[in-house]
Amino acid sequence: MKFMESISVFDMLSIGVGPSSSHTLGPWRAALRWVEELKDDNKFDEVVSLTVDLYGSLSLTGKGHATDIAVMLGLMGFDPVTFPIENINKEIDFITSENKLKLNNELEVPFVPKENIIFNRKFLEFHPNGMTFNASFKDGSKESTSFYSIGGGFTVKEERKQEKAKMEKFAQFPFPIQNGAELAAYCKSENKSISEIVLENEKSLRSEAEITNGLKEIWDVMLDSMYVGAHTEGILPGGLNVTRRAFEMNKNLIGDTTYNNAEEWIDAIRNTEVKFRQILKWVSCFALAVNEVNASLGRVVTAPTNGSAGVIPAVMMYYMVIENHDANFEDVQKYLLTAGEIGSLFKKGATISAALGGCQAEIGVSSSMAAGALCELMGGTPDQCLMASEIAMEHHLGLTCDPIAGLVQIPCIERNAMGAIKAINACEMALNSDPAKAKVPLDKVIATMWETAKDMTSKYKETSEGGLAVQVNVSDC
Repeated sequence: MKFMESISVFDMLSIGVGPSSSHTLGPWRAALRWVEELKDDNKFDEVVSLTVDLYGSLSLTGKGHATDIAVMLGLMGFDPVTFPIENINKEIDFITSENKLKLNNELEVPFVPKENIIFNRKFLEFHPNGMTFNASFKDGSKESTSFYSIGGGFTVKEERKQEKAKMEKFAQFPFPIQNGAELAAYCKSENKSISEIVLENEKSLRSEAEITNGLKEIWDVMLDSMYVGAHTEGILPGGLNVTRRAFEMNKNLIGDTTYNNAEEWIDAIRNTEVKFRQILKWVSCFALAVNEVNASLGRVVTAPTNGSAGVIPAVMMYYMVIENHDANFEDVQKYLLTAGEIGSLFKKGATISAALGGCQAEIGVSSSMAAGALCELMGGTPDQCLMASEIAMEHHLGLTCDPIAGLVQIPCIERNAMGAIKAINACEMALNSDPAKAKVPLDKVIATMWETAKDMTSKYKETSEGGLAVQVNVSDC
């Protein structure tokens, strides 16, 4: 199922909590939305008990993605953008020890997680990531509401009641874009870069100051996740005993240089040796760092998903510490605007949900976003940027999603490093090519990705029922 609508950069790049945008952030937001609807319908105070049914991919890999934890945090009314992640265990421990949950942090109801959150292996027809919230009221009546997590933290209802309102909201876009050809045409007719076209659209929704501040918040979280990940050692949670690698990589690359914060870290890296091997290692370090933070329920930016959150920050960091030591936030803003727009093309023309399209929909899309955005910073034309995006996706087509034990760790963390390297490579090829001679336009590769997604068997779509997930036993790890 595809959804055609105009999409803001702030939808594509949103701050949340790991490890998964579709399995953690989406259910968290769905729970918040359900509680809000209860209040709007004046039924909130009448609730005496509740249960949550998780279906399909949310059930099959839900434990590994902390879906149950996310649902409980959402039911309690906590905001995934601002909630202190260090308090997660304390809040969940209270529920499990007291067998009660404070709905929206105000109404206490009985709640036993193992009984009140039900994992159903069957799939709902509308989307692989389905969930149903069930409430019983004081008068004996009951009510159920279903939501679907469609990737990148987006949640919808089957009837799509909010779609019309959102379409009207985005109708004011001066440059409505549904595909790459339209984007290229606007760039040509207006003599603007991709980021300039996107900025004009965003300005129809919010002030320039709000756009700048919003993108600054996003970059701050991206930078923080790289910094925290590169300075945290140990074993990732979940049972696979995966050792964090970014810490040792950073330590070996940075040497004896001292620094006290992320900004000083950037300056320190700029002064290190940057031969080809070091560049590979630094880009990998940045990407691994983000996704090690993500795997430990840390705060990251969906880009376009949590499982692929490391690619876009890593490529931007590469530009800042390797390609342009004078790079500043103006460059970051251009990069994020361009990346967000390219991601929206995939969401409108295909999918950004691994449960719907495999990992090509996550790492493939993030690599495509990063390639096109980097190309603009490197002086590429809009056509070259779209060509870079096409090249990056073309070489991710068919990539499956088969996480071992349902955790966003193996092979997910390493794939971010590979996606970042591919993005840089795609950018360089596009910069040295004539887009007019390209044989495969971006829109064709998006369509191909969607057809590939529909043909892909479900066991390779974030169910942990095929590939590495069955070839490698947890005991082997």
